Amino acid sequence: MQRDPENSNTETVARAWWVTGAGKGEILETPLEPAGDGEAGETVTVQALYSGISRGTESLVFHGRVPRSEYTAMRAPFQAGEFPWPVKYGYANVGKVIEGPVELVGQTVFCLYPHQDYYRVPASAVTPLPKDLPAERAILAANMETAVNGLWDGSPAVGDRIAVVGLGVVGLLVAWLASRIPGTRVTAIDTNPERQTVAEQLGLTFSAEPTADDHDLVIHASGHPSGLETALGLAGQEATLIEMSWYGDQLVSAPLGAAFHPRRLTLKSSQVGQIAPSRVPRWDYRKRLALALELLSEDALDALITGECRFEDLPKSMARILIDGRETLCHRVVY
Repeated sequence: MQRDPENSNTETVARAWWVTGAGKGEILETPLEPAGDGEAGETVTVQALYSGISRGTESLVFHGRVPRSEYTAMRAPFQAGEFPWPVKYGYANVGKVIEGPVELVGQTVFCLYPHQDYYRVPASAVTPLPKDLPAERAILAANMETAVNGLWDGSPAVGDRIAVVGLGVVGLLVAWLASRIPGTRVTAIDTNPERQTVAEQLGLTFSAEPTADDHDLVIHASGHPSGLETALGLAGQEATLIEMSWYGDQLVSAPLGAAFHPRRLTLKSSQVGQIAPSRVPRWDYRKRLALALELLSEDALDALITGECRFEDLPKSMARILIDGRETLCHRVVY
């Protein structure tokens, strides 16, 4: 970070992680946005403490697999550059406010910001952490938002039989939230046996080879077409399947023969960029993020953070983090 020589308290240049080519990235100096026109409370300057790497989405960005048709839809809130590259991408940053409104200075906040050591944003773009939420765990907030939105789309009820296929961070959070609804029978499903340990740490019932086809609700979050086939096979009569996977430019063949029509199944997409329509009259993005942060207070959720590296090490570590999917869930970057 560089400071303005005429004002030692004002930062002018930060360092940020940029994807610069297929499977390549660098930490580059990045000018901070101006501090605003002097209106009190207009902006905050944040010193990053941690950020989280969202494996699924960031892998697509890192390898240049965002479809051209989705360049606009895939933009992160504070993305810089354009797909495929160079692009500054990410949306899970936790830091401390060092400049801004007096009520925010010194607070630890979450922001949907890329991997960058200092940043300046509107004060409305940061959300203070609940007092019982450690900053180290708050990097899961964006994933929790996605899980909340998926369950809003699925509308699970008391006593439902629920299957969650694909135990990445989002799938595990969906299953964990669903298991807290009274009377539900939740099965957490993944072909990777290494997911069993973390599923059981969250109090979930794990299965690598499910057979029951009586589920009221099935949620698919594996990111693999074969997982969608498994999910369809688990749905009972008149059941709903929520598709939460994002495939990028991968073509997906959905097996809609066999029991799909006789069972009158509903296949519905869920995407965190839009709030579930049934909640729009009463919820907005800020309220949803605040809820996600509140839901992260459980210590057991630390099991979802499976690795850590220094910010300076991202150029040599990012490829390994994004490829090593069998062991990696959420990877934490330390500043």
